[in-house]
Amino acid sequence: MFTQRLSATPRGARLARHLALHQLERWGVPHGTDVSDAVAVIVAELAANAVTHGRVPGRDFELRLLLIPGSVRIEVTDTRTGPRPPGPGAVRPPCPLDEAGRGLLLVDAVAARWEVVDRAPAPGKTVRAEVDVPGWLGIARRAGA
Repeated sequence: MFTQRLSATPRGARLARHLALHQLERWGVPHGTDVSDAVAVIVAELAANAVTHGRVPGRDFELRLLLIPGSVRIEVTDTRTGPRPPGPGAVRPPCPLDEAGRGLLLVDAVAARWEVVDRAPAPGKTVRAEVDVPGWLGIARRAGA
């Protein structure tokens, strides 16, 4: 498991993506693979959402990565209670000329599974997504899972 609290700033969101890719490499998931690319997109979008929509002044957001049987789980937690983002199947595409609103569509497209859950302890929420890892056994052995 990898956990890091980051400042709720654009710099913190960029750092989350870099840290996630570095951790994947440590676990034996090479940069530039489908799994690495999918995790990078998900972390980038969820961290950007935490900074843009979940920011509470003076509070950080948290990135957590877990190597679980068959997949990598990404969790991004912020401390804002509302509004809660739509979950899987409820994300609506933005109008073609909108400049924002595509982040969760990307998460929906590249994650095998994802959900929005209440933060424990409150306040806040966690968006959790999983990317399936082909060749899981070899990665698990190298990572010591």
